[in-house]
Amino acid sequence: MKQFLKYVLATVVGMMIVGVIFTFIAISTMIGMASMKSGNVTVEDNTVLVIKLEGSIDERSDSNPLASLLGNSLVEQQGLTNMLKAIEEAKTNEKIKGIYIEAGAFTGAAPAMLQEIRNALVDFKKSSHKFIVSYGDDYTQGCYYLSSVADSVIINPQGMIDWRGMAMQTMYYKDLLDKVGVKMQVFKVGTYKSAVEPFILNDMSDANREQLTQISTEIWDNMVKEVGKSRHLTEWELNQLADSCMAFTPAKEYKKAKLVDKLAYSDAVPQIICHFMKDVDDPEDYHTITVNDLASAAKNEPKGTSGNIIAVYYAYGDIVQEPSSGFGGLNGEHEIVGKEVIKDLHKLAEDDDVKAVVLRVNSPGGSAYASEQIWHEVMNIKQKKPIIVSMGGYAASGGYYISCAADWIVAEPTTLTGSIGIFGMIPDASELMTKKLGLHVATVKTNEHADMGISMANARPFNANESALIQNYINNGYELFTKRCADGRKMKQQDIKAIAEGRVWTGEHAKQLKLVDQLGSLKDAIAVAEKRAKVKEYSIMEYPGSSSIFENLLNEVNGDSYADRQMKASLGEYYDMFGQLKRINNKTGIQASLPYYLMFNL
Repeated sequence: MKQFLKYVLATVVGMMIVGVIFTFIAISTMIGMASMKSGNVTVEDNTVLVIKLEGSIDERSDSNPLASLLGNSLVEQQGLTNMLKAIEEAKTNEKIKGIYIEAGAFTGAAPAMLQEIRNALVDFKKSSHKFIVSYGDDYTQGCYYLSSVADSVIINPQGMIDWRGMAMQTMYYKDLLDKVGVKMQVFKVGTYKSAVEPFILNDMSDANREQLTQISTEIWDNMVKEVGKSRHLTEWELNQLADSCMAFTPAKEYKKAKLVDKLAYSDAVPQIICHFMKDVDDPEDYHTITVNDLASAAKNEPKGTSGNIIAVYYAYGDIVQEPSSGFGGLNGEHEIVGKEVIKDLHKLAEDDDVKAVVLRVNSPGGSAYASEQIWHEVMNIKQKKPIIVSMGGYAASGGYYISCAADWIVAEPTTLTGSIGIFGMIPDASELMTKKLGLHVATVKTNEHADMGISMANARPFNANESALIQNYINNGYELFTKRCADGRKMKQQDIKAIAEGRVWTGEHAKQLKLVDQLGSLKDAIAVAEKRAKVKEYSIMEYPGSSSIFENLLNEVNGDSYADRQMKASLGEYYDMFGQLKRINNKTGIQASLPYYLMFNL
């Protein structure tokens, strides 16, 4: 028997050792393959940059070896930074002859991110006089908005363009919470602070409907104006087409309406591209390059040899004090982790080679406490060198909190910003426990409020005195928030309060209200930093540094990142709604947050 157990043990140990060896070999192989893919990229003569509009677009996107090797276009996440770099490189690289946009399974991006890409494409055409061709079997509204800039917009003869106007939606959970016996105890400041509404109402408040109507109208007007300019159509004509719900119109009508230039199947596209290229008659005589490959090949040559640095620091995602934790799905989104950002910004403040900082903010907000800590570090930088904010898709609530102290704020016209207001939300599960589950809690305490908000699933609601204490705490937080904004924008606090109240504004409207200084892109913000730093020779350095291939591979193997993208692909537009429910448990302290689970039909 002992001999038998000995052999069994030896077999198990042997299998474990072999498993470890094969795992190591597999990981090494994948790293090697990924390294080969991300190695030095050579741009050949007569090359066309291919922009595939599929998956989603985030602010930055690190290399994900497992995702690319096992690839699924729906779960691929593209980086806005890489896309802009590739378009800029294509503009100046003589070997790049044009851009081909391929509309695919595009799950979307914030309107301002799409606007920044489109403006880069417009600049590409204007500055380089090179061509842009687009093709799609189907065009989502966001895809068409980008593709409309092309010299030739092509659609499959059986294809579809989803052009029907702007809509914004949110889901309400009050009846569901009532059924399970949970009541949300809400404390807030700001008539328009609508982040709490889905948990206490079954429909939009009048104030929220007012602000969302204004936001959607302003975003849509921007889109219509820009598409109209490219397609030589009036705003009235484009709105008439939207009212016709063009998705259900035969493709031949798109050409009559001047939305497209050609109807063709995908196999005809290479020859059409040849038509725009000089000295190339055969599709086999030109080459293609991807966005990521061209971005990695782009030479980020310093202006001079001075050693001066303009630092671009990317802060995007929910603002939290500590990183979220969990296992896969609905928690893999990028976060602005307060304690980590503070350390990074402090290093930039102390680095004498860094002459200016551009803080790239793309955040709907989050923890008011973490926002205050980051604000403090922004002020620290401001005492030593210029700090400029570039607003991306969102810079609202906490996102505006961390921006307001900057020397200069640049936003896209369709950036969602403002939302100056705070709230606290604590569930009362006493009915669920006592009436639904038959659970009862007995408490012994030494002082009046000793059991206030303790665990046991929040076994009792707050009493009137406790509610007053919390509301006063929220009021003080709002006073501090509006004071920070007033000091940063050099305005009276009462004037800030008049445009605050938690109201969300587009960047275009925010400029009129003096909440931002300039409409423009990250590139424009860097130009401001250069001018304010009074440097003509400098290098642009991006922070935080990108993760290594090995780190990204470990993240993929861990499952959270890849599983999250699979969940996003499967749930589609409902992903953020489920994510919002999950994030309730992660919210600590008072929140300065936008209702960022709004759905755009882009």
